[in-house]
Amino acid sequence: MLALAVTMAVAAGLIGCFAVMRRMTLASDALAHVALPGIGVALALHVHPVLGGVAALLLGTVTIWMLEHKTHIPTETIIGVVFSAALAVGSMLTSGEELIDVLFGAPESVSRPEAMVSLATAVLVIAFVLWAKDRLVIALVSPDIARTAGINVAVLDLQYLLAFALTVALGLRYLGVLLMGSLIIIPAATAKHLARSLNAMLVISMALAVVATVLGTYGAPLLHVESGALTITIAAGLFLVSLIQRRAT
Repeated sequence: MLALAVTMAVAAGLIGCFAVMRRMTLASDALAHVALPGIGVALALHVHPVLGGVAALLLGTVTIWMLEHKTHIPTETIIGVVFSAALAVGSMLTSGEELIDVLFGAPESVSRPEAMVSLATAVLVIAFVLWAKDRLVIALVSPDIARTAGINVAVLDLQYLLAFALTVALGLRYLGVLLMGSLIIIPAATAKHLARSLNAMLVISMALAVVATVLGTYGAPLLHVESGALTITIAAGLFLVSLIQRRAT
């Protein structure tokens, strides 16, 4: 379980850096909610809820990408619309204790096969970010320069959004729909304050996500609170410390 938590945090830290640079800060939480309808349908059909959540995330991601490139409406606007519809539909399809587990996670119910698949997915996301890092930066700075350099910006955007969706899916059972987006954004936002280069930002973001996740995992039983809530509280505390540190320098 610790290996899964750490690799999930590393993936979230890496993906989050580019989400912050792409100004997807608010959109990240919204995208996480796209999983709700899929989870609701899976529960109704007595299928593993994570399968439904992943299917909804991937379908929602492709829909968002297609709408963005067809209409040229900003990504965060499209995600906001899809999020609102997904949240409404998802809340109708889930209820009671099932909804609480979906929103806030249930790490104790993660099975070994599920953990192994999640671990492999986290490694895949990490490998993608490290492999595509330079191209993501170029496309972010200037799509025209990226195209001149032979980079297919549309395909790269889709690849990033899919990696983002998979990262959200990693935390559905561990942190829940409401909190996973926060683990992606808060460490990256903190790293942006502290780092002086992209590589430093990536390293700091990964480190902060891992620290918050590990402390949340092991501190929750001692404090008799949910691990996901404690993880995000610690991450937010580290963000506040970074603001104070920046003012002091």
